[in-house]
Amino acid sequence: MAKSTDGLADLGQIAFATSFTGKKRIRKSFGRIPEAVQMPNLIEVQRASYEQFLQRDVRSGPRKDQGIEAVFKSVFPIKDFNERAILEYVTYEFEDPKYDVEECIQRDMTYAAPLKVKLRLIVFEADEETGARSVKDIKEQDVYMGDIPLMTDKGTFIVNGTERVIVSQMHRSPG
Repeated sequence: MAKSTDGLADLGQIAFATSFTGKKRIRKSFGRIPEAVQMPNLIEVQRASYEQFLQRDVRSGPRKDQGIEAVFKSVFPIKDFNERAILEYVTYEFEDPKYDVEECIQRDMTYAAPLKVKLRLIVFEADEETGARSVKDIKEQDVYMGDIPLMTDKGTFIVNGTERVIVSQMHRSPG
């Protein structure tokens, strides 16, 4: 093997660059992108998505029109057939969970928070002669809608005392 003056060892027609010790080859990258993209924290992506869906951190004031807020806005207002009453959505809030994560595991319970929705019922009375409607009564009340499971710091859910994780599945389309 002939040694050239520029630090390359000639092996037939192939030349390898060697380090100053002559033992290890220097690694050269011929790619256009100098480094691979940093891998995101995939658990944090799921946690942030679920928090964005619930918007628990927004206590009062306007919420973004996404997640549960968008669902309520798409369903409400609800009108009866004769339009004598309208049920409107005002806002929602989560109460604090009754038990923490460890207690839920020990008691075989679901780690969840109660969801309370503030609804407004507007009742109209119609004048039979003119057909004009006037407001008869307005009632606003907090309604318990159920317990919503909460995600733990590890990105899991506690359901009946068992830690569960969401696994996304890809569905293949025919063809």
